[in-house]
Amino acid sequence: MVEYQYIKALHIIFMVTWFAGLFYIPRLFMYHIEALEKPSPEKEILSKQLALMTKRLWFIITWPSLVLCSLFAFVLLYLNQALLYLPWMQVKLGFVVLLYLYHIKCHFIFKKLQQNKVEHSSNFMRIWNEGSTIILFAVIFLVTLKNAFNWIYGVVGIIALGVLLMLGIKLYKRIRDKNPEA
Repeated sequence: MVEYQYIKALHIIFMVTWFAGLFYIPRLFMYHIEALEKPSPEKEILSKQLALMTKRLWFIITWPSLVLCSLFAFVLLYLNQALLYLPWMQVKLGFVVLLYLYHIKCHFIFKKLQQNKVEHSSNFMRIWNEGSTIILFAVIFLVTLKNAFNWIYGVVGIIALGVLLMLGIKLYKRIRDKNPEA
């Protein structure tokens, strides 16, 4: 069915734009938090600009992409309901639920930062930024390999990815502490 392929393509396109927003929004949060630590007038100028950039990214790209990605996914599942009984799809949908929760938590952080209220450190945001990366890896491997039973390799791989990301963050923090311009 040709229509199914078009809907699938649109689902993938909006999945990519949704992830683009989720990859960038914690970076903007981090910059906003760091801007609020600067002296006046730099603090006010930067925080105002970052709040505007974040608002545009969040409401013009990220939220609409979530809605459209989900809409096309629901249509695909409606047209091919047999997918719901495949173990790899059930695991994938579990990761999608985690992604929705990640998105909602980002929304709460967004709302606080729009009022210049800081609840997390910039270092927390660096680590938080990797959450969507780990979910993306899991979903892509599930969809590509269509195997939900190879848990040992999958769990070891996700843990290894998480460890590598955390080591990278710690290394960057050391470099940044030695050279604040990095």
